[in-house]
Amino acid sequence: MKLLLISLILGLSINVTWLGDFNEATTEATKSHKYILINFSGSDWCGPCIRERKEILENEVFEKYASEHLILVRADFPRQKKNQLSKEQTKRNEELADKYNPDGKFPYTILVDEHGKVVKDWDGFPNESPENFVSQIASFSGTAN
Repeated sequence: MKLLLISLILGLSINVTWLGDFNEATTEATKSHKYILINFSGSDWCGPCIRERKEILENEVFEKYASEHLILVRADFPRQKKNQLSKEQTKRNEELADKYNPDGKFPYTILVDEHGKVVKDWDGFPNESPENFVSQIASFSGTAN
């Protein structure tokens, strides 16, 4: 009985992967014809970024939708020494910010098509429920939530 319950719980878990390489995301999006959601975050210093991650991006409703319909990219800019990223990852994040977030807004979340064209952005904390956030994405990407 315990094994059955554990199997059921593991079967219900949602596998969501946040990439750190926009080029990899673009390649994957081109193959799958999915939209890319890019989240610019200050994971260890930006209160609204932390709130967005916990309340929306790590919510089961968003994760279920994203696992089926989106390619996810996180460009994180931590400040604390213990959270510093590799030089390569920092460079990729800075290049992505130069292209899509030159004003350095945090949090800043954008939806782009497989060619990198911005179709929607959320400047600051999206004051939405996870369900409404997903509905907005679905309306642009043409997918049901």
